[in-house]
Amino acid sequence: MRNASVKRKTNETSIALDFNIDGTGTSSIHTGVGFLDHMLTLMTKHGLFDLTVTCDGDLEVDQHHTVEDIGIALGQTFLEALGNKEGISRYSTVTTPMDEALSTVSLDISGRPYFVYNVEGLKDKVGSFDTELVEEFFQAFASNAKVTLHINLAYGSNTHHMIESIFKGFGRALDQATQKNPRIKGIPSTKGSL
Repeated sequence: MRNASVKRKTNETSIALDFNIDGTGTSSIHTGVGFLDHMLTLMTKHGLFDLTVTCDGDLEVDQHHTVEDIGIALGQTFLEALGNKEGISRYSTVTTPMDEALSTVSLDISGRPYFVYNVEGLKDKVGSFDTELVEEFFQAFASNAKVTLHINLAYGSNTHHMIESIFKGFGRALDQATQKNPRIKGIPSTKGSL
């Protein structure tokens, strides 16, 4: 089983996170940010991972530290759970419709953190959730997982649907890129390392 756990404690957040790549889509997520819980549950379900997250954050300040730090912790556990990366597909590109919204997530488990985010038209908030934190979450993940991640929103009008399309697509892209391919021997790179 490719899984890892992390406990991360700062003056701003206290996080316990367990991530299993080869799961079944089971989640138990309690971050204190309801919309983030919903998005991580969707990501887990459609990526067929198992994910447990608890977070006690300084929500009296705002949601920023909680969302970013969970992105950091998820990236760290993802990187650890991958192990030596032998035999993985490495790349994936997934386009996901969610009603009127359509997004594409492209991923390279490259060992080189890079993040591109072309998402426009979101309202400032979904309920009490600050939508600018979607970018912060994925930037934190890409940096700590050491992956190249491109997120492009083609169109959409409902902010909830737009973000949901992205998180579902992200889960599906992670699933595809981490799949073992029996035709791939060793590390999928001409360099011999990722």
